[in-house]
Amino acid sequence: MPVVWGFIQDQLLGMQWLHGLIGRGLSGLGLDISGRVGGSVHFFLYDVIKIAVLLCVLIFFISYIQSYFPPERSKKILGRFHGVGANIAAALLGTVTPFCSCSSIPLFIGFTSAGLPIGVTFSFLISSPMVDLGSLLLLAGVFGWKVAAAYVGVGLVIAVLGGTLIEKLGMDRYIEDFIKNAGGKGLEVPALTQRERLRYAGERMLSTLRKVFPYILVGVGIGAVIHNWIPEVWVEAVLGGESPLGVVLATLIGMPIYADIFGTIPIAEALLSKGAQLGTVLSFMMAVTTLSLPSVILLKKAMKPKLLALFVGICTGGIIAVGYLFNVLHSLLL
Repeated sequence: MPVVWGFIQDQLLGMQWLHGLIGRGLSGLGLDISGRVGGSVHFFLYDVIKIAVLLCVLIFFISYIQSYFPPERSKKILGRFHGVGANIAAALLGTVTPFCSCSSIPLFIGFTSAGLPIGVTFSFLISSPMVDLGSLLLLAGVFGWKVAAAYVGVGLVIAVLGGTLIEKLGMDRYIEDFIKNAGGKGLEVPALTQRERLRYAGERMLSTLRKVFPYILVGVGIGAVIHNWIPEVWVEAVLGGESPLGVVLATLIGMPIYADIFGTIPIAEALLSKGAQLGTVLSFMMAVTTLSLPSVILLKKAMKPKLLALFVGICTGGIIAVGYLFNVLHSLLL
């Protein structure tokens, strides 16, 4: 069993065969892959191809699952739950919905206008960009299953606790009136054939790949520079175990950036290889995917400043707490 598990981890998800194949190809062309330039090219080609292939497979699979959960059906499912159970259901639903914060906001607005409790909709809003099935498998391919499962687990905890707190504080009065008065439309959910579901999954795969591929190129490019050009002592000094503010700094740096987890993973991978702590790089990833500046601007149109500040504060505090927790567990998870 360990042999089978290792094969899945290294060869299917990690694609180590691709790493060796590209390395041999570049060496055959006369490029020294142990040097800075050759190492950067090797890192860039391997990570771009690996992430793109995994991305296509994962998006097709997840989009097929999503075809069973259109917005109207999702509203009906969430409407059956109450209390903390509803927050948990919303957070879990977020794992099979959009891949970035800006694309999850329209669903959040639709759920809110349909009359779902505000805490439930916020649990969805936090979970949807932060954790999804794609991030679970992609993280497993880069960092291993223990890190991937822990990342998704703490993301769901943040989503449930954040939504519950917002509900308990009665913050629904800070949702903009035009959203509360929109009202949900009880449309019937059309039944899709298997052919239509497969076509939907294929279209989502291509449209999502076109949207995120530029971020993958930028993210892998930055990762290649960090991996081969930035001295290890620099990264260790700023984001390593001896830096007490590394988690806070990584979170604040990540917040203004607009990307998704597929573009941030190669940066996190490079930082980790240079001596950054696990919790620090995960905090950076969570901040980028959950609190990007464009998503905050969009949310400002849907909620009043007090609620927006509370949402940002809950997410920021949770991400920082998770970062320090993972730093303590660094040696156990890697």
